Amino acid sequence: MGNCNACLKSDVVGSDRKTTDPNRGKKGRKTKPNPYSDESLNSSATIRVLKDSNPRNRIGDKYILGRELGRGEFGITYLCTDKETKQELACKSISKRKLRTAVDVEDVRREAAIMATLPEHPNIVKLKATYEDDENVHLVMELCEGGELFDRIVARGHYSERAAANVARTIAEVVRMCHANGVVHRDLKPENFLFANKKENSPLKAIDFGLSVFFKPGEKFSEIVGSPYYMAPEVLKRKYGPEVDIWSAGVILYILLCGVPPFWAETEQGVALAILRGVIDFKREPWPQISDSAKSLVRQMLEPDPKIRLTAEQVLEHPWLQNAKKASNVPLGDIVRTRLKQFSLMNRFKKRALRVIAEHLSLEEVEIIKDMFTLMDTDKNGRVTYEELKAGLQKVGSQLAEPEIKLLMDVADVDGNGVLDYGEFVAVTIHLQRMENDEHFRKAFKFFDKDDNGYIEFSELEAALVDDLGETDTNVLNEIMREVDTDKDGRISFEEFVAMMKTGTDWRKASRQYSRERFKSLSINLMKDGSLQLHDGISGQAVVV
Repeated sequence: MGNCNACLKSDVVGSDRKTTDPNRGKKGRKTKPNPYSDESLNSSATIRVLKDSNPRNRIGDKYILGRELGRGEFGITYLCTDKETKQELACKSISKRKLRTAVDVEDVRREAAIMATLPEHPNIVKLKATYEDDENVHLVMELCEGGELFDRIVARGHYSERAAANVARTIAEVVRMCHANGVVHRDLKPENFLFANKKENSPLKAIDFGLSVFFKPGEKFSEIVGSPYYMAPEVLKRKYGPEVDIWSAGVILYILLCGVPPFWAETEQGVALAILRGVIDFKREPWPQISDSAKSLVRQMLEPDPKIRLTAEQVLEHPWLQNAKKASNVPLGDIVRTRLKQFSLMNRFKKRALRVIAEHLSLEEVEIIKDMFTLMDTDKNGRVTYEELKAGLQKVGSQLAEPEIKLLMDVADVDGNGVLDYGEFVAVTIHLQRMENDEHFRKAFKFFDKDDNGYIEFSELEAALVDDLGETDTNVLNEIMREVDTDKDGRISFEEFVAMMKTGTDWRKASRQYSRERFKSLSINLMKDGSLQLHDGISGQAVVV
């Protein structure tokens, strides 16, 4: 299955998955639809997501929705054909039933507004039209069917410093255009750059503005969003501006040139520490052969201080990009292509598993959360205080210590008013269940373990990844198996699978909500006495940042 645009890619859903009525629970009995965060959001039929949408305009009047191109937690992307012109487009249909909180609704509203606001640009996917009905919000946009950035690179026999410079220039131009129009992307990563078509000279386009925000000069943000490999140090410190996009672009450039991310560790805190240290390795192959000019640009884009980090304009003026035609055209070698392929495939494997986990939260489980909220809200005012949360957790047998309960309260209290409303409570509970519930890990494991023998074997790993790329590299699959299979018996046990999912090798988000709560939790965990402290696994000392 090929890749498609707008973040709902075909990397997570098996074609043999059973389709069930989402309104039916166990034994076929009817369950209520997902609740929303306040009274105005208690039914998907009454909520209007797009403020300026005309309910009389129906997507079916102009477009024909065809085969599924990809799927994410909030919706599905379909091939979309204009009835008159026969032009093929992509339609991202976002299920309103799955927008569980007011934050989710605002995300979709803002994504549509940003895509509509940005001027037409050859390297940004264009929004063609928006529609809304009782069940879905539909975003009709350009179809990008040329595949992801890394896939194109590893498929090429010839990949050089000059080719990397051309990609880096495109990314910098996208950032310049966004910033000039008051938009910070906040989630720049290779998967969010797709080729428009399969031609060799196909334009590369930025997609997925779901985490993007409008900004004003000098404005700072504190919400932790994005993908950890690409996360700037000031994001972890929870005070950042548009400069974070340059950092992310610098990480992409580093990976383009050597095949691995610059900041890596086995644990989440380890990755955070590596980012905050900012030590860049230019010793591994092929860096000794790469030009000083390229290294200079990488250093200046990965400058820890956002005040002196290059702007997009300065990146484009850098001599390495100005003289890209003179950059080395000698192939960087098989080592870079193999690393890129391994990095990309491992991410796909874990990303698919995360999506399976995300989709296993049933409506019945949401109803259980609702009951828990009612139990804790002892004064029945629709808000849970810290004392009510602590007492309620004790009632349900929670082993959380008081500092952890305070942390949970801080993480969940998105609006900072000291109490949890229903939407905040649901969001954080879903987050905790998804990543701590062994049963969810087991369901994800069984998704890959097709013969149900308790192990993911090489052939099953291959089958899980061949859907995306049409073919797989045996050597790369062997490397993934070698990395995950810690007891070296040639197969992946459930324990090894869970260990893989919990390591810091890939913090891909399972959803925006999951991403926000997980990374916010990480950041708050690091905050002690107003300063950022990290435990350094090398020295054993606490490092104050």
